[in-house]
Amino acid sequence: MLIGISFKTWFSHARTVEWLRAAAATARGHDAVASGAVRLFAMPQFPTIPAAVGIAGPAGIAIGAQDIAEHDDGPWTGEVTGPVLAEVGATMVEVGHAERRAHFGENDDVVAAKTLAALRTGLTPVLCVGETERDTPQRAADAVRAQIDSALAPAGAAGIGGRLVVAYEPVWAIGAPQPAPPEHVREIGSALRAHLAAGPGGEVIYGGSAGPGLLPRIADGVDGMFLGRFAHDPAALGVILDEVLALGATPADAR
Repeated sequence: MLIGISFKTWFSHARTVEWLRAAAATARGHDAVASGAVRLFAMPQFPTIPAAVGIAGPAGIAIGAQDIAEHDDGPWTGEVTGPVLAEVGATMVEVGHAERRAHFGENDDVVAAKTLAALRTGLTPVLCVGETERDTPQRAADAVRAQIDSALAPAGAAGIGGRLVVAYEPVWAIGAPQPAPPEHVREIGSALRAHLAAGPGGEVIYGGSAGPGLLPRIADGVDGMFLGRFAHDPAALGVILDEVLALGATPADAR
């Protein structure tokens, strides 16, 4: 299983460091991590990445960024490039989140360019996809498959590949009191896994009001979870790791 968290901008640098120290202590002492049944990642704000790598890396927690520039260098004031992210120890990068689309005007072309930038640099894109309105599983799966294909098209045309994580986050479930219904998540997750297996390969994790108690209800349709505010208390991570053990996950499930 792959379990990750994005802190967005909810945490200060100090609080992020505190959370990571607690998570690292939990990871070091937990059988789910020691056995390889779970891989963990965390995505802090840019300035915290170097400290996060030093704290979480030794505990086996990968560190990623919440955004990436489309270009590798040049006159792009304020941007943070893939090569610099890799240089400071990031190994993953979030791309295509609904909030980037809604608040910063990122469209399919921008998401595709950032996905290419991540793969070009050897970073693993955590590609966020999801339907905007609640719909039938079939129509939702069709919409999300199209988002994946669009995001990967430039990289495919350039012959650039690499590890891919797809974070299925139905927009209507982001920030909601409850996650999407488990049966919906399982059906969409299974469809996306089949789609990736027939093409570039990759893992599918669920995000969108995800937290403790959800994984046992969706585990047969996804490869993990992408956590948010329901894991702001680091104790939630230990609960979720316990759930992984109860499911009987193995290192093969962590891929």
